[in-house]
Amino acid sequence: MGQSDLDRLESLLRARHPCVTVVTNEESEALHLVVAASLTMDRPLWRWSVLEGLTDGRLSGSKAEPETEHPAAALYHLAKQRGPLTAVTLDLADHLEDARTLRALRALLACMERDGGTLVMIDHLDRLPGAVEACATRFDLSLPDEAELERIVRRVVREEHREKPIEIDLSKRALRAIVRNLRGLTRRQAAFVVRDVVSEDRRLNEDDLNGVIARKRQLLSSGGGLEYVEAPTDMDQIGGLNALKRWLSERSIAFEDAAASHGLTPPRGVLLLGVQGAGKSLSAKAIATAWRQPLFRMDPSALYDRYIGESERRLREALRQAEAMSPMVLWIDEIEKGFAGAASTSTDGGLSRRMFGTMLTWMQDHRAPVFVVATANDVEALPPELLRKGRFDEIFFVDLPGAPARRMIFEIHLKKRGRDPSAFDLDALAGASEGFSGAEIEQAVIAAATSTHARKKRLDTDALLDAVRSSPPLSVTMREKVDALRRWAKGRCVEAG
Repeated sequence: MGQSDLDRLESLLRARHPCVTVVTNEESEALHLVVAASLTMDRPLWRWSVLEGLTDGRLSGSKAEPETEHPAAALYHLAKQRGPLTAVTLDLADHLEDARTLRALRALLACMERDGGTLVMIDHLDRLPGAVEACATRFDLSLPDEAELERIVRRVVREEHREKPIEIDLSKRALRAIVRNLRGLTRRQAAFVVRDVVSEDRRLNEDDLNGVIARKRQLLSSGGGLEYVEAPTDMDQIGGLNALKRWLSERSIAFEDAAASHGLTPPRGVLLLGVQGAGKSLSAKAIATAWRQPLFRMDPSALYDRYIGESERRLREALRQAEAMSPMVLWIDEIEKGFAGAASTSTDGGLSRRMFGTMLTWMQDHRAPVFVVATANDVEALPPELLRKGRFDEIFFVDLPGAPARRMIFEIHLKKRGRDPSAFDLDALAGASEGFSGAEIEQAVIAAATSTHARKKRLDTDALLDAVRSSPPLSVTMREKVDALRRWAKGRCVEAG
């Protein structure tokens, strides 16, 4: 069993690290750890914020040292102290653009190194000057495991029950399901979700599982790192992709409990290359559906931030969150756009290459059952390191659907709109739609249904054929690019269809 956060922090303090940085939105949790570690080690603890100035960190509501609200003054005051001590600052990084404050901080760190003390910087953004970062040790708060999450659920329910009685009707299996779906949340977020679902109707039962999932999705979406994506519940709703489906079926046994005893490990990921609109997104959903795992989408370009270091922190946090929520499918959409600067000389100061390097290292080293599905439209924009053997279990080429798949796609979309597919000439529709992607077939069905409804006519095969013939597919308007992509994929990729 790994060390607790408190044990890890105490180890850093005892090892006399002069500066420990904690970048988090969970400020109260981080501050509690620092206070607990300081009390255990019986060390003096100073606390600073721009509102309060310097106070005794071990005594709530203690009187502040006069004129220490300005960070430079507070750091100067701390540097005059003697002996090993711990000081904790809140949002000090926001003030380090001031030359006096930065100079005072560097002087304090020299004193900490001399006397064996530690400055713990708790900040919401990761943007330290290089001179400070060089002597700082990063400390990341862990996410709670299932055992701790269960304790959080029980604690919150007891607290709510004392306030106003709660009716509890929960089997052990249902409790495990609720706890499992809280994975990936911080302790504060998990407590918030539980309190929210029980306070709504003063009940806790199996029906609350949907409420937990819904609130968790809200929290994850607001964080900007991972976005939950609904996937079809039945593989019959997905037309074509027969080779990919077989591949998924064969590897599904690797998730069974007995697989480890046979030396099998869960697959790690696939790269899906293909024509735009040919069904790469649907393939990602097909994987989540086949393995009955939640699907989360990560848009790498959305992780970039104007502050130095913040982009890398967001990526690390998103990956850490993915591991905590495993088993799951992590869909990295249009990976070539998110790391565009990594494939050539970029003007972003090397940020794209650093982000891409972090991503590659994680893909190679992570042990949690997170299955990565990376999709890409432009082969030429992909950094060559991504295509190296061993990065993915397989590289699939998602081509435009063949005639049988197109027939099935028409059938699926007609059923979705309450039409009986047997009333249509599906073979004629499949033949007329050669070169169409699944998305373009869906749009043809929508266009025909809309047109016939507006004219108060019945949707029939002729209306669908008119819609197909009136809109040339992407494979025609961008024929040269599509042909070049197919030539590149031949012999390099496995056909997904």
